[in-house]
Amino acid sequence: MTRRQRLQPVTTINLIPLIDVLLLIIIFFMVTTTFKLVPGISLELPSSSTAHNVQSSVLRVIAVSNNEIYVDKTRTDLAGLPALISKRTGSGDASGLKATVEGDRAATYQLMVSVLDALRRGGIESVGLRTRVGQGSP
Repeated sequence: MTRRQRLQPVTTINLIPLIDVLLLIIIFFMVTTTFKLVPGISLELPSSSTAHNVQSSVLRVIAVSNNEIYVDKTRTDLAGLPALISKRTGSGDASGLKATVEGDRAATYQLMVSVLDALRRGGIESVGLRTRVGQGSP
């Protein structure tokens, strides 16, 4: 070997450290990224021995209390429910729309009847009550 061959610089680039750094950056962003979580509603559905799964409806109404009713993620109260239903159904014929009502187990019977009345006054005749599949009443 001659002296000239030993002094020539290495002209290759080692990509392994670059790949390691990129993977660490990707892992860093995956770990530190925060996702906006939608707050959930704590709801305990009553059980029914004849319950079965239903395809999603056009209108979803969740009744927790007189002051907390949700229509497709929009919060309202019992007094504002008819206006929100009419706004949601629009000026067209609402008889073809379907609705699913979910009520907390502790919700009063009067609250559920009032929600059903508001839906009927809004022109929605096809209403289903959502329950959890269970062994019947406890």
